[in-house]
Amino acid sequence: MRTNYLVCYDIRDPARLHRVYNYLKGRGKHLQYSVFCCLLTYGELQEMKRNLEMMIDTLRDDVRIYSLPRRFEMIVLGCGDRLPNGVQLFEE
Repeated sequence: MRTNYLVCYDIRDPARLHRVYNYLKGRGKHLQYSVFCCLLTYGELQEMKRNLEMMIDTLRDDVRIYSLPRRFEMIVLGCGDRLPNGVQLFEE
């Protein structure tokens, strides 16, 4: 079963930031500057965690992965009024 995960990060070093961005770009939809939505199996999630941990400096960087509930409400404030083109959130 696949689940949607929100991956958010704050990376201090530009080189590490670029590596993390490129890695996530291949695995999910880029929603905002440091936020991706990824549809993953449990195994894919575990692999992502291992790979991200190897890319970051765990004493200086912050990566957070939030599982999204099956049914959720999205509230947008400010200039964004919807999900970016091509972004779909799936419900199983």
